[in-house]
Parts: sequence; C-alpha cells; structure tokens
Amino acid sequence: MDKRTLLALALMALVIVVTPRLFSSRRPAASTTDSTTAVSGAATGAAPAAKPAETRPAASTDSAAKHPTVQPAPARRDTAPQDTVALTTPSAEYSLVNPGAVPEAVHIASYKNLRPGHTTDSPGVTITDGSRPLLGYRIAEGADTIRLDTVRFTVAQQGSTVIFTSPVATISYGTTTDGYRTAVKGTVANAKPGATLLIDLPSTIRSVEADTADDTRHLAFGYKIPLRDVSSVPFAKLDPGSVRPDTGSFQWVSVRSKYWLVALMQPVGSKPAGVFRGIVMRGGPRLGKIANLADATTSLPLSNGAFGFDLYIGPQSWQELHALGNDLENVNPYAGWFHAVVQPFATIVMRVLLWMRATFHVNYGWVLVLFGVGIRLLLWPLNQKAMRTSIQMQRLQPELTEIQKRYKDDPDKQRQALVKVYADHGMSPFSPMLGCVPMLLPMPVLFALYFVFQNTIEFRGVSFLWLPDISLRDPLYIIPIVMGASMFLLSWIGMRASPPNPQAKVMSYMMPAMFMVMFLNFASGLNLYYAAQNIAALPQQWVLTRERVRAGIGGSQTASTNPATRSRRT
Repeated sequence: MDKRTLLALALMALVIVVTPRLFSSRRPAASTTDSTTAVSGAATGAAPAAKPAETRPAASTDSAAKHPTVQPAPARRDTAPQDTVALTTPSAEYSLVNPGAVPEAVHIASYKNLRPGHTTDSPGVTITDGSRPLLGYRIAEGADTIRLDTVRFTVAQQGSTVIFTSPVATISYGTTTDGYRTAVKGTVANAKPGATLLIDLPSTIRSVEADTADDTRHLAFGYKIPLRDVSSVPFAKLDPGSVRPDTGSFQWVSVRSKYWLVALMQPVGSKPAGVFRGIVMRGGPRLGKIANLADATTSLPLSNGAFGFDLYIGPQSWQELHALGNDLENVNPYAGWFHAVVQPFATIVMRVLLWMRATFHVNYGWVLVLFGVGIRLLLWPLNQKAMRTSIQMQRLQPELTEIQKRYKDDPDKQRQALVKVYADHGMSPFSPMLGCVPMLLPMPVLFALYFVFQNTIEFRGVSFLWLPDISLRDPLYIIPIVMGASMFLLSWIGMRASPPNPQAKVMSYMMPAMFMVMFLNFASGLNLYYAAQNIAALPQQWVLTRERVRAGIGGSQTASTNPATRSRRT
C-alpha cells in the first residue's frame, strides 16, 4: 500500500470519526425514564406551556403586511368529556376530537410499532402526543382569545369530509390523494378585521421506535421561509421555561421525531408564499437528560373570516415529502452547517437507492450490496489509472530524488528539471495528487449514507439475512467484522507489491481495526454497503498488484536496483 492510499484512508477515517461527532444532534445518554414518563406527568396538570397573556394587541387589518403577536400555548385545562370521529385517508386514519375539532392521533397500519414491550395485537403505529391532542386552536381577536378546546361542535360527515360546526367557528377536514395529507378549512363567525387563528403544535411525539432514547433526541421544531433554507430548533436547544420567538412568514411549520412528522403547510399546488406568521417556542420540563417536551405556537391570519391549510401527519418518507413540494423533504437538515455539502450527495444516493428498489424489486439489503458493487465498478477506470500512475511514479522516484539532490541549492532549476522529467513521461507535477482522487471519491457517498441511515424511514425495520433491522447495528457484529477483514485483505494484497515500508505495514493493520471498531455501532446497512464495496474491489487490487510485480516494482527490489526498470529508462 503506497503513501497515497494511506493518506486517503487516514482522511476518510478523520472525516467519518470527527464530523458526525461535531454535527450530530446526539446528547448524553438518557436515564431509564423515557419520554412518555414526562408526558404522563404533563397529563396530570404539569403542562410545560406558558400562561396566556391577559391582553393581546390588535392585529393589522392587512394581515400580509404585519405579523400579529404570537403567544406561547396556554396550559391545557380539563374540558368536558371528549368524543372522537374517524377520518380515513388512503394511508392513515385520523382520530378527530370534539370539543376542539382537532386531531388527537393518527394511526398508520403500514408501519410496525417497534417500541420495546409493544404487543403485536394492535398492528401499525399511532402518532400521538401522549397526553393531549396533536393540535390546539385559538381565535385571537384584538385583546380577546377564544379557546376552541372548550367549544363543543356538531359533527357531520359528507363523503370523505368531516365537518365540525358551532356558533363560534366551522372547521372541516377533507381527504386528499396524497395519502397522509388532509385539507383543513374553516370560517370564524363574525370575525373582526385582523383576527388570527393561533395553532398550538404537539408538545412531543410519542416514540414507537426500538431505541426510544435516540428517537427522542431527534425531537425538533422546523419551519421554512420562502427562498431560504429550512430552520430547525431541536428540543435540546430550548432550556426549560425559556422562550424563543422567530418572526417571518413561513411556508410550513412542523414538529418531528426521528422518523415521524406533524407539519402544517400552505395548500399543495399554491405558489410558494408565507402563510403562517411567526412562531413562539418554549422549553418544557425535563425529568431526564433528554429534552422530550416543548411547546410551539404559530398564527394563521384570517381572510374575511376564513382560513385554510394542509396538514401532514405521517412518515418522513423522502418520496412522500418530495411529492408535496414546499421543500418539505428537507424538514430534517442533518449534518449542521455541513448540510449544504452533504445534502446533494444524500439526495442523489436516495434517488438511486429508491430507483434500484423499484426496478429490481429486491430487499433493501440486496439494494445496498448492488449499490456498493456498482460504485466500485464506476470507479474502476479511475482506480486503474491512479494505480498505474502510482507504478509510474515509483519508476521515476530514483530519478526525481537524484534531481532534488543535484539542485537542492537552486529551487528554480530543480523545478524546471522535475517538470521536464514529468513531461518526458507524459505526466504532470499534479499526477501524484490526482492519484488520490479515486480513493477519496467514495467518501462523500459513505458520508451521505451515514446520515441517510440515521434519518431515512425507508430502511426502518427492514430485515436482511440475520439482521433484524438494517437501520440499527448488527446485533452479532458479523458485518463490521467482515468489513474490517475485507479492508485488511485489500491492504495485504496491495502491500505484496510495494517496497518494504514498516510504517505502511503498521498502518495496514491499524486502519482496518480502527474502522471495524468505529463501525461496530453504526447502522448495519452502512457496514453492508462498505463491505460489499471492499469485496468488489478485491479483483482489481489483485490485477493491479500483478501488474506492479510484472513491472519489477515492489518486494525486496526497488526501482533503482531492478535491471528491467533501468533498461526501460535507458
């Protein structure tokens, strides 16, 4: 293994180890009390929200020109007994609650509940706050605020639309062809100019994942201003009791966990514009080390007493969110400020993996294997050229060393002589650096896959061979060991045709061991991809090693003592 290979591996290790630590949203491990414990506490009256303001300044009649004041969600108080009505969409079933006329929970039968201790008697997952409805509506008219969770509605169902009617307001939920999305429309009786609908977002999303602590760490609010990047505020960034407002006009606002999303957005198909005005976020109490409760409120100005928005409650599926537009597929801007670099690669990787899955109709495990082999085949010509450049550089090394010694006191002549030697052999002074490029090209893909597996629901719960879930670590650690062994085998084959180098020999043992330890707790699918890529590279490494041996480079001979090499130079 030459120096460029070692440099590439060292840089890859540095990026994989350091960057996730810098940009990951992970916090210290949680105590044994999970998020639902705190939620249960909130249900008994310890609501984390602020009290409602006594007075509210009147909003401007021109609601698009000025942003009304948005107050944090008030503490939920006990109300009359609640009734529920079901609204079935193509992909989910909404449970709408009365009083309030809001969704209390959404059941999705096409996904498994992976939460430890969950029984299989109730298939599917239920997206819920755990202690209160997912949303809360309030009507703000100047200094007056009407809480709709105290208003009892008359419920009627017309086809695929559920309509809540009361003397205060009328609210309807209509199904759409998008599966998880519903169209919410409403009117407020005798609404004053400048009136707004205040919408309280969920204070949490109850975990349905195998790793509830990791799922809870991903809890965050998100919102999108037109023509700007997505803004994300993790619950962990909101200290208990602290209030964080943000002004602006938003295309959508959301609450998300690792895989699930509650998003309020402008109606699909409309021109990108800010329809929600401002957001106020407040940190909730913490019973453990993980922030699992927070509140947020946004406002929707009324237009002639009417309002409308789309509500998405479902998985963070790239295909589903991309189809909705509004840049909603970027609701989870992972990798921190490095997101702008990672996101394009992650998008390309996701498109390719989804295409392969739809084309070949095989398990995602086989998709990753084929993807790893395909990446190696695409890089085959570049790797071939890089290795042959390395062979040629080793042939020229004695001559280059001689020139450096001869003109060590005259840098200009030394540079001219080196350039002439490179030109005589059809090379450039940049050839040694360009030889590293093929080795570094897989790094962005590997780095993108790291975040894809951390945040993409398509791999959630997918079993492959002995792996129960390719989005989680291998419980038997077989794949990381295979990955490390294949990496060592690549190094060993390359070392057979290289000049003796004690440092390179030590690195050939250390790097595979270091990577294996690093990848032990990574997603098993990521290990599967990397192992497949390494194994696919073995034939090319063997061919190039034989070519290096035929060229008389490596082993106990160096280029300067090899008669065949000297005869070629003369």
